[in-house]
Amino acid sequence: MGVPSDYVSIRLGYQMPNFSYQGSVADLFPTVIAQAREAESAGFDTAFVMDHFYQLPGIGKPDEPMLEAYTALAGIATATEKIQLSALVTGNTYRNPPMLAKTVTTLDVVSGGRAILGIGAGWFEFEHKSFGYEFGTFTDRFERLGEALEIIAPMLRGERPTFDGKWYHVDEAINEPRIRDDLPIMLGGGGEKKTFGLAAKFGAHLNVICNASELPRKVEAIAARCEEVDRDPATLETSYLAFVIVDEDGDRARSLQRDHFRKMGVDLDSLPDDKRAAATDRQFVGAPDDVAEQIQKRVLDQGIDGVIINQVANGHEPGIVELAGRTLGPLVH
Repeated sequence: MGVPSDYVSIRLGYQMPNFSYQGSVADLFPTVIAQAREAESAGFDTAFVMDHFYQLPGIGKPDEPMLEAYTALAGIATATEKIQLSALVTGNTYRNPPMLAKTVTTLDVVSGGRAILGIGAGWFEFEHKSFGYEFGTFTDRFERLGEALEIIAPMLRGERPTFDGKWYHVDEAINEPRIRDDLPIMLGGGGEKKTFGLAAKFGAHLNVICNASELPRKVEAIAARCEEVDRDPATLETSYLAFVIVDEDGDRARSLQRDHFRKMGVDLDSLPDDKRAAATDRQFVGAPDDVAEQIQKRVLDQGIDGVIINQVANGHEPGIVELAGRTLGPLVH
C-alpha cells in the first residue's frame, strides 16, 4: 500500500495516558488541551490518547480518571490546527468495525484531515469484563482484528465492502462523508507474527510496544513480515512507545521516577540491579541531554524511525512537553 498523500510522518508523537491532574474535573480537559497545543507548537507531529475505560496497571488505579478516546480527540481537534490525532491504540474489541471506520473518518472531517486510525487487538481483560465486552482468546482477538481490517481499510478508501466472516458481517457498507481516500492505518503492539503481519499488510505505520532491549529482534521480525507479503520494509514506518521523564534538573526527573514507582508499591532503590533494569526498560529518565542520548542509543540506533513518548509523571506541567520536543525533535527530524 502507498503512504497517504496528506500523511505527516510520525517521527515524534505525544501520548497522554494520564488524566489524574490536580484540581477539579472542570479543569481536566483544559489541561489536556494545553498539552496538545504545547505539543503542536513544540514540533510534535501527532497527539495520542489511550483507548481504555480504566487506568492501566503500572500507571495508576482503575478508578482514576480516563476519558473516552474519540470524544477527547474530537475536542482536541477543535483546539489545534496542524497536529495529527489518533488513539494509541483503538481496542478493536470495543467497536463494530464499520462504526469505527465511520468514527475515525468523522474525526478526520472534524480535524480537517488530521486523523490516523491507530488500532490493535485489545488486551486488558478486566475492563472487557467490567463493561460487558467479549474478551475471548488471544486467537479470537487477532482473528477479529484481521477481519475488522478487511472491512475498515476499504471503507477508508471510499469503497463499499461486503464481507461475511466468522466474526463480522457487512453488506455494501457506505462511509460518507470523507475528506480523503487514504486515511492512514497504524497498528500498535509487540506481537512479532500477528501484529507485525497485519501491519505489513494494512499499515502505513507500526508503533512497537515492548521493552527497549527487545528492539533489535523486533526490527528483524518487521522485516520478515514485510518480506512475506512482498513489501519493502522501508515503506512501513516505525516508532517506539517510550516512557519519558525529563526535567532540566536530572535529579528531579529521577526523583519523579522513584515517586511513580512508589505509587505502584515498588521501591526502585531497593530492587536488585537485574530487576531494576527490567522495571525501567521502557523508561528514559534524566536531564535533556541524558534523555536524548538514551533515545538515540536505545531506540533510533536500533533501526526504529521515530518515537512516541508519554510523560506520565510530569507532562501536565506547563513547559515540560515543550522541553521534550526541544530535546527530541533534533534526533528525528
